[in-house]
Amino acid sequence: MGLLDGLLGNASETDTHAIQLELSQLLAPGEEVCKSYVVIRDLLVFTTKRLLLIDKQGVTGKKREYHSIPYRSIERYSTETTGHFELDADLKIWVRGMAEPISRSFRGDKLIYEVSRTLSEYTL
Repeated sequence: MGLLDGLLGNASETDTHAIQLELSQLLAPGEEVCKSYVVIRDLLVFTTKRLLLIDKQGVTGKKREYHSIPYRSIERYSTETTGHFELDADLKIWVRGMAEPISRSFRGDKLIYEVSRTLSEYTL
C-alpha cells in the first residue's frame, strides 16, 4: 500500500502472509488468510472460515477491535460505487442478528469491486 493511498482512504490489498503471522493467535487451527485489504488503518481480512474486520484505534493503532463474522451469518451485502459528485464508495454488510449493517467507506472505486467479488466468493 502506498502511503498516499492510505492517507486518502483508498483501499489496497495487503500481504496475506504478513497478516497470517500477525493474526496467528486469533486464527483457528487450519484457518488461513486468503485475502486482506487495508483502508486507512483498518483491515478487512477474508479467511477460509470467516471475515475479520479489524478496527485499529488510538493514536498509535496498537489498540484493536476484532469483529469476527462467520460467512454463514452474512445475510446480504451491497456495494455503492462513486458518482460524479460523490467520491466515496460504500460497502454494507448485513449480519444475522444485527439491525443495522456494518458499513465501510472507500475513497473511489479502486478496489471496491475486488472486495465485493471476494465477499461474493466466500458467501455465495
